[in-house]
Amino acid sequence: MNRKQVRIGAILSYASIAINIIAGLIYTPWMIDQIGESSYGLYTLANTLITMFLVDFGLSSATSRYVAKYRAEGNQEKIDNFLGVVYKLYMIIDAIIFAVLIVIFFLIDVIYVNLTPAEIEQFKVVYIIAASFAVVNFPFVTFNGILNAYEKFIQLKAADLIYRVLLVGMTVVALILGYGLYALVAVHAIVGIIIIIYKFIVLKKATPVKVNIRYTEPSLYKDLFGFSIWVTVASLAQRLVFNITPSVLGVVANSVAIAVFGVVTTIEGYTYTVTNAINGMFMPKIARIYAKNEENGDINPLLLKVGRFQYIVNGLIVAGFAVVGKQFIDLWVGPKFELAYYGILLVLIPGLFYNSLQIAHTAMTVKKKVKTVAYVNVAMGVINVSLSFVFSYFFGVVGACVSIFIAYMVRAVALNVIYKRVLNVNIGAFVSKCYLRMSIPMALSIIIGFGAEYLIPLSGWWQFIVVGSVTVLVYGISTLAFGLNKEERKRITSFVKKKIKR
Repeated sequence: MNRKQVRIGAILSYASIAINIIAGLIYTPWMIDQIGESSYGLYTLANTLITMFLVDFGLSSATSRYVAKYRAEGNQEKIDNFLGVVYKLYMIIDAIIFAVLIVIFFLIDVIYVNLTPAEIEQFKVVYIIAASFAVVNFPFVTFNGILNAYEKFIQLKAADLIYRVLLVGMTVVALILGYGLYALVAVHAIVGIIIIIYKFIVLKKATPVKVNIRYTEPSLYKDLFGFSIWVTVASLAQRLVFNITPSVLGVVANSVAIAVFGVVTTIEGYTYTVTNAINGMFMPKIARIYAKNEENGDINPLLLKVGRFQYIVNGLIVAGFAVVGKQFIDLWVGPKFELAYYGILLVLIPGLFYNSLQIAHTAMTVKKKVKTVAYVNVAMGVINVSLSFVFSYFFGVVGACVSIFIAYMVRAVALNVIYKRVLNVNIGAFVSKCYLRMSIPMALSIIIGFGAEYLIPLSGWWQFIVVGSVTVLVYGISTLAFGLNKEERKRITSFVKKKIKR
């Protein structure tokens, strides 16, 4: 495995995420102010509507899984033939999506009766631009899976970084020049096309892929369908959590609860992108592990190593938000959204036990055990929907988040049991060396952080910055002292000494 690709790829991924979060917290309010709430609403409406029809039916995961597997076997011909089949499937799905989007365009006046005539006309233009790009972009979604399977993480994550920088930069320029809503949507399409061209060039120059579009194999279509359908089920089941909760709150609570949950969703989304920054990077390595020993491939060392790192990242977010999250919410969106603090903690805590299992999640995909994971996700979704109506009725947005907490914890426990049985994961060692040991720094930083908040005579942003910095510092020191083992500390010390010498 190319460690340089993973290391630099991870750095680029976190850089891209940082830009995305900064844009969300600072740039988005400015953008809304520039184009107006109505125009921003039309822009959001167009994107969310089109996104509903761009479920790729698991073909992205299939592409990454099969290409990584065939590459581990050293069979380039199989890769080229497989991609020929995948691209034909994508083009068929793309044609169907194109037809559906055309039908919706002619029904816009009927569907959105609450929009004014002027808004309808604006929305139609925005819809055409966004839909056209979506149709053009859809077949090229496979590029990510191919680059991931060939371990071109630097190029792949660089594409994400370039996309974020260009998108923000070009949008700012367009809005300053006064081009408004249409420019906002057009910039998304232009930057997207630039990234497609960039990835295409990388694929041609950095991989030996030569797609055999003429290849046809009925058994491969059947195999692909059997794999993809369960990935799709798992993906749709995930939507029974955050996507459906606003509707539940709309039925049993009120618009205020929905607005507060919107803040919860925003912070949870940022956390998810941070904690999943390196997700998928280890698929080629896992594929090689199982290529050598299909039944008894041992992923335990890799699972523990990556899981502990994921827990450190997730633990820092949970600890930091527990200490200064309430202040941040008050300073960012105002005290009327204070309940979001409790909701965010409820939805973040289960991630400690789920995100640290990313290697096992990927291994299930490699071993084509996605059906089992789909069952767990469906159960999670059903639990959330069932409990959400009851808890939201009595406790509003906090009740909805309690429902998500229970559903997520059930998923985490179920997956731990499944991974032990299906992947031979040593759950006892993982719980001891990851969950328990890495919880010590988190607990210490929360206790000392709250103490600092009580003792430091500051307020506002200064208190947030100082107390937050103390919490992060304590977390880092306690992780080195109590979380990491001797070998990990030695590697970090050696790395720091080399950097100092340079």
